[in-house]
Amino acid sequence: MPALVAIDLPGGAAFVDALLRVWDAGDAALPLDQRLAPDARAAVLDTLAPTAVIDRSGTTPRPGGVPVDDGDALVVATSGTTGAPRGVVLTHRAVEASARATTRRLAAGSDARWLACLPLSHVGGLSVVTRALLTGAGLEVLPGFDPVAVDAAAGPDVLVSLVPTLLLRVDPARFRTVVLGGSTPPTQLPPNVVTTYGMTETGSGVVYDGRPLDEVEIRIDDGEICIRGPMLLRAYRDGTVPLDRNGWLHSGDAGSWSPDGRLQVVGRLSELIITGGDNVWPTAVEAILREHPAVADVAVGATADPEWGQRVVAWVVPGAGAAPPSLDELRQLVKDRLAAFAAPQALVLVASIPRTSIGKIARSELHPPPVAPDQDVEPG
Repeated sequence: MPALVAIDLPGGAAFVDALLRVWDAGDAALPLDQRLAPDARAAVLDTLAPTAVIDRSGTTPRPGGVPVDDGDALVVATSGTTGAPRGVVLTHRAVEASARATTRRLAAGSDARWLACLPLSHVGGLSVVTRALLTGAGLEVLPGFDPVAVDAAAGPDVLVSLVPTLLLRVDPARFRTVVLGGSTPPTQLPPNVVTTYGMTETGSGVVYDGRPLDEVEIRIDDGEICIRGPMLLRAYRDGTVPLDRNGWLHSGDAGSWSPDGRLQVVGRLSELIITGGDNVWPTAVEAILREHPAVADVAVGATADPEWGQRVVAWVVPGAGAAPPSLDELRQLVKDRLAAFAAPQALVLVASIPRTSIGKIARSELHPPPVAPDQDVEPG
């Protein structure tokens, strides 16, 4: 049976060569995150059970490896909402379907060049490589994100995939197209930036600027985004199949359709804050708070409250050289733009917001604030 081979190499020509060798042998590849600490790396290997590991020293067999099925191309590690490593199994058919659909939407044929600078252990970075390989487009793979190197690789024929935190560190106008995913995009974007929605289980973005790619179906089921299409995963590495009997993937994301027929992603259903019986979506509050001139970065979450059920909390990174915003200022901003019940009831000033490697807020790492008299406010 085909084997699963882990690729423990930084981004570059050696990684691409290793991926092609694995595929040519009929096996599937597991890209390893180069930033993992030894214990975390060992957890991924033990859980996903590759048969061998390719690194700078060559190929090393690994005892206890578990084979893959015929047609499997990739196993991509994802922690999902649990934090435990899990492998998403993508077939060659799914990888090709994703590459073709993306290329058609972006009109990025063989005359285009792709720049890969995101982690290749995540589908947002890895799909850039597979997309170029399968469509004949040009490809440059960097060992990681370096704004100087990214700007140097830019050009009128170059497409690049970025996340919002990295978009701010380069000049997007120097690229033909910037494909933006990973977390909630800024409200103001250059015209050459295309926002995407997708996840590891969908093999990359499947909705571009609110419009599903060709062959992708989207439906809203009781407020949840459900997805169906040929680029979806076959299964998880443990054999679990998350698709329902009709092939729909229930995303766990809340969404709706805009009046002009575009998909609007509200946030993770698990992140919904219910305070005093009212629903508050963190991403909506965050977007408003970012407009405050003294807010450099922000995350919104909740703490338990015996009276209101949950309290809305804002963790704020103050802007450099500016006086920190007050809780009253932030509350008024949200009241004026959204609703009084959505206004934060507590403010925590922090040096940085914990984020995942692709820029998503790691809400589980936000520490609850101490209860102080000036934070004892009602959600109204």
